[in-house]
Amino acid sequence: MTAPSTFGLSTEARNLHWLLSNLVEEVPGVHSVTVVSSDGLMLLSSDPGHHRAKAAGPPDGPKGSSADLATIVSGIGSLTVGAAKLMDGGGVKQTMVAMDEGSVFVMSISDGSLLGVHATPDCEMSVVAYHMALFVGRAGHVLTPELRSELRTSMESAL
Repeated sequence: MTAPSTFGLSTEARNLHWLLSNLVEEVPGVHSVTVVSSDGLMLLSSDPGHHRAKAAGPPDGPKGSSADLATIVSGIGSLTVGAAKLMDGGGVKQTMVAMDEGSVFVMSISDGSLLGVHATPDCEMSVVAYHMALFVGRAGHVLTPELRSELRTSMESAL
């Protein structure tokens, strides 16, 4: 996994990078993780801007790109919020898409941001969801407008 340089980032930003790295490294079956702001911009990624085209074997993320995962997460988030409004279902807490060759999980963060995870099809869904909830619980209260701006700037410089 390639991570952006955390040199020069605030303590809160470095902590979020650390939490994201832990999610990928410690949860079996997780390929990649991203945090997307409420306006659809990628704030954090387990693989910022690096394409992982591999000659043999499947890519670690959608098309191997964290930007692709961020786009998918933003789209799923928008679709499910719209569906919840049409159904008078209240706020969307989590969405899971199970496919033949993988799974995508999207969980809301308190500030309107979204946490997205791409995992293997045989991952233990409850374990992934549990660790996502831990991340959201730890990250939700620190994602201030200032920190979101810092993370956006960090991601742009990593691309």
